[in-house]
Amino acid sequence: MTAVLSDAAPGTVTPPATPLRKEAAWRRRDRRWGYVFVGPQLIGMAIFVMVPFVASVVLAFAKWDGLTALQWVGFDNFRQELTDPLFGRAILNTLLIAFITVPIGLGLAVIIAVALENLRTRTLYLVLFFSPVITSSIAVAMIWQQLFRKDGILSHFISTVFHVPAPDWLGDPHLALIAVCIVTIWSSLGLNVVIFLAGLQNISPSVIEAARLDGAGAVSLFFRVRLPLLSPVIFFSTVIAFISSLQTFDIVFVLVANAGPDNATRTIVYHIYDLGFGKTEFGVASAASIILLVITLVITAIQFGAQKRFVHYEDGAA
Repeated sequence: MTAVLSDAAPGTVTPPATPLRKEAAWRRRDRRWGYVFVGPQLIGMAIFVMVPFVASVVLAFAKWDGLTALQWVGFDNFRQELTDPLFGRAILNTLLIAFITVPIGLGLAVIIAVALENLRTRTLYLVLFFSPVITSSIAVAMIWQQLFRKDGILSHFISTVFHVPAPDWLGDPHLALIAVCIVTIWSSLGLNVVIFLAGLQNISPSVIEAARLDGAGAVSLFFRVRLPLLSPVIFFSTVIAFISSLQTFDIVFVLVANAGPDNATRTIVYHIYDLGFGKTEFGVASAASIILLVITLVITAIQFGAQKRFVHYEDGAA
């Protein structure tokens, strides 16, 4: 074996340089095709996500009506929003919608998923429950708008059965937000049922059989075995449901006109829309959107921090 003398240090011996392997032609071809398929998505994300996000951050520190020149105002937009009673009302309404619809919606979805798990005809029920998810939210809101009318079917049914005056769901400040919550729960129920049903079927049958051999009944089997093993799916659905609830807009916009009576259904996103496209205060609207982003990140961070207490994984990983 012949050695190669190094010029850097006389007398030292270095092994011969290994020639670099050329990349296979099929790998280069696959990489190029990968760029071709991923490229449109990256371009669309840059144009429709990153550019608007950067523009919103810039506008949050400026005053702009869409026509005149930008005027830098620093943190004045944030101070204006944090002291605006309407924005405070919007935050309260949004949080109420989230904390009402998420637990009730997920609880109903778990119950329905358990009920459908052993049914042979569950496909038909899944189609019925999932149909609102693939239906346009505008169409859903318009249908429920007719049901919630004071002379609608729902109000007439309540008035007849309970012998009370027909409730004005969309005209009463105390009922308008409840109406929004009902529609939100109904429209998202099917998706959660499908997710929970998949989670239940993913639980190992050997774990269930072992619990039954140990004498676990149906109730204890559900609360002590199946529900803890379903907790990762519940955690995922909870995070997604909270983020979706904080972005409630289309149902409110169509179901209740002008944010409802006494702004009873004004949400943060509706407030942002009203500022930007109703009052052409794009700077203030951008500041409100940044505040919404911070609220969403804080709530999501709290959920991720709390998952270690109630989320259980089969392999013991947290």
